[in-house]
Amino acid sequence: MHLLIIGGTIFLGRHLVPAALKRGHTVTLFNRGQHNPDLFPEVEKLHGDRKTEEGLAVLDDRRFDAVIDTCGYVPRVVRLSAERLAGRVKTYCFISSISVYANFRTPGIDESAPVGTLEDTTVEEVTGESYGPLKALCEHAVSTLFPEGALNIRPGLIVGPDDPSDRFTYWPHRIARGGEVLAPDNPNRNTQIIDVRDLAGWTIHLLEQGTTGVYNATGPQQPLSYGALFDTCRTVSGSDARFTWVDEAFLQQEGVQPWMELPLWVPTSDPDTLGFDAINITKAIAAGLTFRPIAETIQDTLTWDATRPQEDAWKHTLSPDKERTVLEHWHARPS
Repeated sequence: MHLLIIGGTIFLGRHLVPAALKRGHTVTLFNRGQHNPDLFPEVEKLHGDRKTEEGLAVLDDRRFDAVIDTCGYVPRVVRLSAERLAGRVKTYCFISSISVYANFRTPGIDESAPVGTLEDTTVEEVTGESYGPLKALCEHAVSTLFPEGALNIRPGLIVGPDDPSDRFTYWPHRIARGGEVLAPDNPNRNTQIIDVRDLAGWTIHLLEQGTTGVYNATGPQQPLSYGALFDTCRTVSGSDARFTWVDEAFLQQEGVQPWMELPLWVPTSDPDTLGFDAINITKAIAAGLTFRPIAETIQDTLTWDATRPQEDAWKHTLSPDKERTVLEHWHARPS
């Protein structure tokens, strides 16, 4: 196949390219050329700004077997790309998000669940509230323009090497440092994640099969608890970390912010999030999604983390000072 990847140089995109090349496919990248321009010298690179008609002109008169859109957040912008490629691409694969769902009140949400909506569908500002509904509108644009060739993939938290968000890397890094580690809620709570390389390889597989439709994409196949994840981080790193499990009411009282500042943690006190870490992935598994061992993801994340500039990291996660303060307050609370 000849694949066009919109983006292709940040996180998922930079793993899609080698996954496709390894399987013998031809890859063309389309982006602005502003991030990691030296990556993948062996592939064709087209530069343009997808936000404008003029920026997309470089795609005119080009044909591809499939396109993978890794960086669509605003429906108007995604629609421009899809309109430009309609009739010249068989399959349009849009990387969406499980955040499209209207709420997570019920565990086991599958692809048929209602998606979020916006009162004003012309909104283009991406916020915590608009992100999911905007992704849903992007999906709709793709499905409208590719009625028989739309593949909308809804990943959960994507993790592994090259992740710029620190939403998972924090835990292998922090646990490898050792000492007393503030851990959220209790060790029996489950979480869901997907290794970026598993997602990338599976996406290429779906395109090879000519698959279309909507798929949740997170993991692993068997439930993964905080306790099991953190213990594996400790084993892989060989650290002396010891975990202090702090209940979520206390964390909120101390002003610890869920999800980003203390990654993976989503308070159960909000009824809209009860099913956030229990997304149904039966359809994806039936379509060939597989998962590498979590220890491999942790080890490779640590290896990559050791090579990156640390001044670019940990801008939003829990600082060592704040972690230490919260733990001191926890131990000093009245018995």
